[in-house]
Amino acid sequence: MSQTISQKILAKHAGQKKVEVGQLINCKVDLVLGNDITTPPAIKEFEKIGVRKVFDKTKIFLVPDHFTPAKDIKSAEQVKMMREFAKKYGIVNFFEIGCMGIEHALLPEMGAIKAGDLVIGADSHTCTYGALGAFSTGVGSTDMAAAMATGEVWFKVPEQLKFIFKGKLKKWVEAKDLILYTIGQIGVDGARYMSMEFTGPTIAQLSVEGRLTMANMAIEAGGKNGIFEADAKTLAYLKKTKAGKGIVYKSNPDAEYKMVYEWDASKIEPQVSFPHLPSNTKPVSKCKNVKINQSVIGSCTNGRIEDMRVAAKVLKGKKIHKDLRCIILPGTQEISMQMIREGITETLIKSGAVVSTPTCGPCLGGHMGILAEGERSIATTNRNFVGRMGHPKSEVYLSNVAVAAASAIAGHIVSPEDL
Repeated sequence: MSQTISQKILAKHAGQKKVEVGQLINCKVDLVLGNDITTPPAIKEFEKIGVRKVFDKTKIFLVPDHFTPAKDIKSAEQVKMMREFAKKYGIVNFFEIGCMGIEHALLPEMGAIKAGDLVIGADSHTCTYGALGAFSTGVGSTDMAAAMATGEVWFKVPEQLKFIFKGKLKKWVEAKDLILYTIGQIGVDGARYMSMEFTGPTIAQLSVEGRLTMANMAIEAGGKNGIFEADAKTLAYLKKTKAGKGIVYKSNPDAEYKMVYEWDASKIEPQVSFPHLPSNTKPVSKCKNVKINQSVIGSCTNGRIEDMRVAAKVLKGKKIHKDLRCIILPGTQEISMQMIREGITETLIKSGAVVSTPTCGPCLGGHMGILAEGERSIATTNRNFVGRMGHPKSEVYLSNVAVAAASAIAGHIVSPEDL
């Protein structure tokens, strides 16, 4: 039976030669991830299990990033619980302030994940790591607790979808636009509990950073995971991060897919997701007179150095609109340092933007940029549900970095070409 990349990884970790759609399997995991919101409930459940040690001290990663630095007493207590748990069980990979980052930017950067790995995390955007040829998916805190104790987790083998992109991207069109376009075409439940495999000549031209952006938002279409075949670019990235090559899997030519979508990427222009769903997409040319109060550039979706360079390119020599706040969120400390070395930070601050320490912050309505009633924000984040970034009567519009930066200058949603 022919298999896809996702099926081959699941089969390998389940100790089987092949797996079939709908089959229930138990898999050994290579990495378990938790953050400052999801880890505390997992710790409480772990303590109930009654075990005296974690399955592997080196394969559990605890990253406080949602409310970092701690914004109040409750968030401080959450991190304190994580810190004490890590110390009690000798967990090596606990990332305190000063060495932390937004989890889904930090782990690839530090070489924690390689091709062929099976990764679970108590955060829905754990699907990010599919960009590296790994099967990665979000789980609940209870599953995280069980995995920390046993090193295993169960799955129902998902159905498979394939997305083929052909054609050269237009200027200012980014990987973010490909995934927003995808979600706009199939809907927020169009890939519900399915594996989303991205391929085609356009995908081959994308950087690994761009692929990380696309895989990150697979969950916004309901996907169980997003995944890319590990190619030469992937292997060069893994070598640079010292992750190791891992095992490179390829889908068989005759592998079965529930649906195959094929699109001409040369016809796609920058996309904007209107409130209150990521699927409510429109081309930027159709976004007339949408006034905004805030622009957020960063997050686990678009907070990498490639994104910061695009923001600086658009903002260089320009000024943020006087009625607008522009908040820049680098993904990690290393990215922050690289921005300083390249002069990006100075460019952004001179434009009138504020550059934050790495944090999820405003993306989930946590801190560092909460919206008041009636305010609108354009953001390079991944969700725009009701109240996502603050007041229930505020609005969030999702876009790529170039559009978010250009809109910060104009005071309303525009493409850089319209400045």
